[in-house]
Amino acid sequence: MTSPLRQKRVAERLQAVISELIQREMNDPRLELVTVTRVNIDRELEYANVFVCTVGDETRQAEVLSVLKGAHGFIRREVGRRVQLRRTPEIIFHWDLAPDKGEQVEQLLDKLRADQAGDQGEPPASAEDTQDEL
Repeated sequence: MTSPLRQKRVAERLQAVISELIQREMNDPRLELVTVTRVNIDRELEYANVFVCTVGDETRQAEVLSVLKGAHGFIRREVGRRVQLRRTPEIIFHWDLAPDKGEQVEQLLDKLRADQAGDQGEPPASAEDTQDEL
């Protein structure tokens, strides 16, 4: 078993190497603007879950994941050459939903701020006005 610190270091190294491969060495136009957001690796250093994202809709997401899965052997071989481990981990690509969720949260917060600003523009109801309504 590996210490959590070593796990973290290996994950960071894998993220850097895979990012470099995608951005600089894989000359596939379908992989433009693809970002490796994080890498999670298990305690035995056998499986690496690589999370990626880019701009676009669901069809773009499916296209990017299919290209990465197709290039799985190349990526794993290059990782094995560049990262000194006894055994190169099995790389599994996933779509990272965190950036999309962050954008949704930001939009909700903007809407709440706009609603609060609109409420502050109206004069507050006084106690006398509310009693007249009753």
